[in-house]
Amino acid sequence: MSTAATADALHVEAPANAMLAKLRAQPKLPMIIGAATLVAAAAAFMLWNRGPEYKVLYSNVAERDGGAIIASLQQMNVPYKFSEGGGAILVAGDKVPELRLKLAAQGLPKGAGVGFELMDNQKFGTSQFAEQVNYQRALEGELARSVESIGTVESARVHLALPKPSLFVREQKKPSASVVVTLYRGRSIDEGQVSAIVHMLSSSVPDLDPKSVTVIDQRGNLLSAANSATRGLDLGQVKYTQEVEQTYIRRIEAILQPMLGTANVRAQVVADIDFSVVENTEEKYRPNQTPGAAAVRSQLSSESAQLGATPPGGVPGALSNQPPANPTAPITTAAKPGAPNTLTTAPQAAAAPSGPSNTRKDVTTNYEVDRTIRHSQQGAGGVRRLSVAVVVNHVGTADNTGKPTQRELTPVEIEQITNLTKEAMGFSKERGDSLNVVNSLFAKEPAEEAAAPVVYWKDPQNIAMARSALPYLLLTLFALFAWFAVLRPLLRKHLAPPPATAAGEILETSTPPTAEELAAVTAAEAAAMQQRAAERQQSDLDYAHQVADKDPRLVAMMIDNWMTRDE
Repeated sequence: MSTAATADALHVEAPANAMLAKLRAQPKLPMIIGAATLVAAAAAFMLWNRGPEYKVLYSNVAERDGGAIIASLQQMNVPYKFSEGGGAILVAGDKVPELRLKLAAQGLPKGAGVGFELMDNQKFGTSQFAEQVNYQRALEGELARSVESIGTVESARVHLALPKPSLFVREQKKPSASVVVTLYRGRSIDEGQVSAIVHMLSSSVPDLDPKSVTVIDQRGNLLSAANSATRGLDLGQVKYTQEVEQTYIRRIEAILQPMLGTANVRAQVVADIDFSVVENTEEKYRPNQTPGAAAVRSQLSSESAQLGATPPGGVPGALSNQPPANPTAPITTAAKPGAPNTLTTAPQAAAAPSGPSNTRKDVTTNYEVDRTIRHSQQGAGGVRRLSVAVVVNHVGTADNTGKPTQRELTPVEIEQITNLTKEAMGFSKERGDSLNVVNSLFAKEPAEEAAAPVVYWKDPQNIAMARSALPYLLLTLFALFAWFAVLRPLLRKHLAPPPATAAGEILETSTPPTAEELAAVTAAEAAAMQQRAAERQQSDLDYAHQVADKDPRLVAMMIDNWMTRDE
């Protein structure tokens, strides 16, 4: 009975012993298995530590919209985080487009104000006053959204004062507007953006004058004046003046640098720009011209003549006012055949009677008026005057010993530089331009003092490197701890060879020791081995007796099996 139980136990432990024997035969195999385990643990730790990459879903949303978005994300079981400043909602990067579409279907985010969507759900029977109020609210909301689209503006509120229309011209009032903008931290708004906001509002509201638009920031600073002309300066004019000056500077330096070097020429230009717009209309009349050279507009000629009339004479009275004499009829003669008809008077041979005559001739000539009309317009941005200053460094040369030195420019060289500068700037004496060229030695910049050595643990670069290497260092320490504290002791425990003693080998067997084995060991070891074998055999017998008492059928079946197997 004890021999069978011992055989079954040895049969069960045989695969484990065989695996341990293989591991003992290949000492490198446990190290390979341990290294692979460490690599797998490190990869799992990195993947677990990394997690999903979060990206911005929405940023700078209103508190009410932020609460609605978070509630919707919780309802959809979507994990989310907040940025460090709390101004953005972060979700997994691969879910951003899908979540934006889903939230947009729910109408999120709604925005800080309402726009013309307020007019979509108008109730039946709404009064005219309510419609006007809703229209004004919608218009204010749309204008606020437009102002918020500017990069430096975080939020905006627009207030419109729209007076009621009146039939009387004297009682009509112009609308006005006020804008309150909240800027992002660390950002500012320039005059050009303020002017753009003012003109956008004036163009969106009928009859709104840009002078009636007021813009202030969250600190109460007035950003727009009542009249832009009162500022005295125009940002566009200042920029144009700077561009003109920089253009002349580049021209001067571009023509002098090839001769003197890049670092040996400095030029500055002050431009006096005329921004006035002049319109001139002139009408001139030239003095009287000769009749032949002038153009005739109209001419009226009147001529009358009277022959044979007796001029009045004598003393005025009845004797001098006599009627005229009786006229004499002309005598016509018959014309010969073939000759033209002629009309002759009676005293044909005699000369025509000479008598008093009266002749009158009137001529009126109208000439075109010589007039010249001239309309001229002078555009803004013309250069009124230029003031140019050019400083030239000394020229590098070498002395008699070959040592590099510098010398002053000769008058001929200075004159050449002056002439080139005049041509580059378009010098005009009539315009009043001025030019000053100075040859001077440039001051050398002092050498930068050597910076004090920074302690390596205070060096920002080293600190950044340590921060980036800290996770890998922790991972390495964890791997070493796992190897020396867990894996290595386990491998040593399971892969340690058994004690090479005869007593140990005899104890591994369940049969009593033989005479040869007892002869190979000392008497003390043999006695101890026999005692342990006897105790083990006795325990096996006791166990067999207990099994036989509890389940005789099992013992009978086992004996039957042994007998059948032996046959």
